[in-house]
Amino acid sequence: MAGHSQWANIKHRKALVDSKRSKLWSKLSKAIIVAAKLGGGDPSSNIRLRAAILDAKAVSLPKDNIDRAIKKGTGELDGGDVEEVLYEGYGPGGVAILCDIMTDNRNRTAPEIRKLFDNHGGNLGSTGCVAYNFDRKGLINVAKSAVDLEKLMELALENGAEDVTESESGYDVTCPTDVYTELVDALEAAQIALESKQVTRIPKMTVEVDADTAVSVMKLLEKLEDHDDVQSVATNVNFTVEQLQSLQS
Repeated sequence: MAGHSQWANIKHRKALVDSKRSKLWSKLSKAIIVAAKLGGGDPSSNIRLRAAILDAKAVSLPKDNIDRAIKKGTGELDGGDVEEVLYEGYGPGGVAILCDIMTDNRNRTAPEIRKLFDNHGGNLGSTGCVAYNFDRKGLINVAKSAVDLEKLMELALENGAEDVTESESGYDVTCPTDVYTELVDALEAAQIALESKQVTRIPKMTVEVDADTAVSVMKLLEKLEDHDDVQSVATNVNFTVEQLQSLQS
């Protein structure tokens, strides 16, 4: 991204949601339920479950909550009727938006998400309308003070990373989703402090918008991310440093 990292855009939006711990814990529990439902309750053989548990532990989700979510996913406890859906649409200015949804009632969630798009200058689209413009990747951010770039690049590439880029916010490491947990483990084993880590959707191409449109897009993204059933939101907007600073003020 021009002038700053993929993480700069994501980090600004996530901070607004992550402060609401109970809601975040609920979303992480759903991610564990779905992962266990799809691949079983053993994180050693279920890469997706292991990644979900890593994310949960990163924000101090209690172990009892994690265990209950796994059992719901495997059917040992009630409450595992959660399904995963991808909603695609357009925001103000025609920007692309993807919403990863986990819900126990699609008939409730769909109209609620559609209304959020409609109320904020966008519209919910059909399946496949924007997903082609995104790749699902692991994204890890490391502070420049934590490690030398050459050392980070060598270790990351040895453990499956696709790229390591330098930006104002540090170093961004991208990787395929199937090596995400192993790469995180390798970096942490080398005692490299990670600023952030997540599996997310990264646009193949980005677009820039004017200041007014940036504000409108950000408002829609915040409303979507605040929805109980929305796990994550991705967009192809490249917010400039100036726009991010303006939105934070």
